[in-house]
Amino acid sequence: MVRTNTFTEKTMPNCQNCGAFVTDAYARVFTPRGIDEPRVCPECEDKIRDGADVRSARSPRNRE
Repeated sequence: MVRTNTFTEKTMPNCQNCGAFVTDAYARVFTPRGIDEPRVCPECEDKIRDGADVRSARSPRNRE
């Protein structure tokens, strides 16, 4: 008898800009429906979403 594994491994989401890991909750909140990976994340320094693009922020973020 041959046993097969029906478990499908789901990969964790990553930022499309820098490749950093993001949580499923972050991806669910900050991406449109049907998109699994955000365009930018908190690890992207001075980057923001601008429509369908990613651009540098006009003013730098405050980092503590």
